[in-house]
Amino acid sequence: MQNANTAKRLTEKNTYKLKRGLKARHLNMIAMGGAIGTGIFLALGATIKQAGPGGALIAYGCIGVMVYFLMTSLGEMATYMPDSGSFETYATKFVDPALGFALGWNYWYNWSITVAAEMVAGALIMKYWFPNTPAIIWSISFLALIVGLTLLSAWAYGESEFWFAGIKVFTVIVFLIIGIATIFGIFNGKPVGLKNFTVGEAPFVGGFKSIFMVFLIAGFSFQGTELVGIAAGESENPEKNIPRAINTIFWRIILFYVGTIFVVGALIPYMDAGVKTSPFTLVFKRAGIAGAASLMNAVILTSVLSAGNSGMYASTRMLYSLAKGKKAPAWLAKVNSRGVPVNSLILTTIVASACFLTGLYAESTVYVWLVAASGLAGFVAWLGIALCHYRFRKAYTVQKRDFGKLKYKAKLFPLGPVIALTLCIIVILGQGITYFGAAKIDWSGVISSYIGLPLFIGLWLWYKKKHHTSVIKPEEVDFDSIEEEMKYLK
Repeated sequence: MQNANTAKRLTEKNTYKLKRGLKARHLNMIAMGGAIGTGIFLALGATIKQAGPGGALIAYGCIGVMVYFLMTSLGEMATYMPDSGSFETYATKFVDPALGFALGWNYWYNWSITVAAEMVAGALIMKYWFPNTPAIIWSISFLALIVGLTLLSAWAYGESEFWFAGIKVFTVIVFLIIGIATIFGIFNGKPVGLKNFTVGEAPFVGGFKSIFMVFLIAGFSFQGTELVGIAAGESENPEKNIPRAINTIFWRIILFYVGTIFVVGALIPYMDAGVKTSPFTLVFKRAGIAGAASLMNAVILTSVLSAGNSGMYASTRMLYSLAKGKKAPAWLAKVNSRGVPVNSLILTTIVASACFLTGLYAESTVYVWLVAASGLAGFVAWLGIALCHYRFRKAYTVQKRDFGKLKYKAKLFPLGPVIALTLCIIVILGQGITYFGAAKIDWSGVISSYIGLPLFIGLWLWYKKKHHTSVIKPEEVDFDSIEEEMKYLK
């Protein structure tokens, strides 16, 4: 009877459902593309300047450890329960429905704002080639492109992201090859060696404080890796493809970041690194590659479009999942014949459009605060992943279920999620540390750094009070219903 009710509940009010059209190569590039963006192409120079090449390597290495545990935690849950709501659904099932509500809306809002930010950024990049064309034309064009891709199907999103991310990955690989060749003097016959690692205060500039500040910045570079959890809901063979993606992607990303920091640190003295010019551009110029600035501008534009594309997909699926779980209006759960939650897409597009118009005409006021409010959302989502995994595994253990049924098991439990949870809390609390000066406190900076936190807590408490939810006890987690539902959705 329970099984029949589950099937009935899943089919009522909507003939169509999401389609599992994402292949293994799509999942690989979705996660990789989420982590390789402006953080590596632009911000890396600033981090090396602040902490030196050695300090940057330590900071990114520490964040890398945190992301590894988060990815394995997400992989275990996503393989067991591949759902487009990802950590929103996991929080609802394993922790507290109020936490799921807050995580879901927080994540949707974050990506909606991110889409808007990327559209504004794309318009600014195009000014490099077309300085006289109004920015709004490019913003609208780029928004239309990513909406069109999302409207086609999950496969269309996966395929476009495969090529967007592929360009970024190819650029990094070429950069590493050219950079290493330049270090050994293959291009100009003058080996650089590692002398820049010891110039001035290098390899560690500014001591522990600088490393800690870069540690906070590095977290933003890796945001987007959690997209693989959302994409799992439309993966062709999640039990096989997700573990493969988790196991390979993380190490590739770490290699890219560590390798890039090493090459930039070796070729560019830390005092010459910064954000005005991409370190990639500087290295390509030194290698004698013509049109290096224009080339990197095109790659950065690809990164922006990739982020916008992923943001539209993620926010649309999260809104759909919220509606499916009765945490958003039911009409947002409508899915068309191609498996696209079209109403969620329309609403997300409207919000993103309003935000990027705000970005164009009120940059110094509203837009800045909108972006600030979404700044911590990614870290909050990561914190949610670690907490959900801890509660998932605890419930699974308490109920003495068969661990052999888990197709993928996260390593070093419970140490992994505990480390990730601790580091996430440190990153969240440390965001505004620079605004607490010895002389006076910059309250404007403090508020902009932490405004996302009370918004998240407010959502959590509001839902909790309205629906009288409570923390789910480990022995009360309904694994049987979850497994039955997953069978039906396959």
